[in-house]
Amino acid sequence: MMENINNFQEAAKKYGVAEIDVFQTVDLWERRNIPQVTQCIMALGRAVRSTNRNYEFPGPFLGPKPAEKNEREFTEEQLRAGETIINLQYGTNKGANQSGQNFGNTRHM
Repeated sequence: MMENINNFQEAAKKYGVAEIDVFQTVDLWERRNIPQVTQCIMALGRAVRSTNRNYEFPGPFLGPKPAEKNEREFTEEQLRAGETIINLQYGTNKGANQSGQNFGNTRHM
């Protein structure tokens, strides 16, 4: 049975699952790290979806759909226009403040 687990791991690697996502044999055999086993199965589901694009398999698939590349090209004018906008990380949020907000337990007297 441990050999079958090892065969599954090797097949998953050949199918495109990253080495970091593959569990160790003892993780499943001795039930030491079941979340890692689950992560490997989900990674295999992602690999199946990404390599199956040419076959139009109707599904079902396991796990979320991997992101697709979406490159954008901006003109120099668009890039310059973005430099004039003040980001919220610089401390402005259009006059909003935290007055009246209460976090946590109230003070009992």
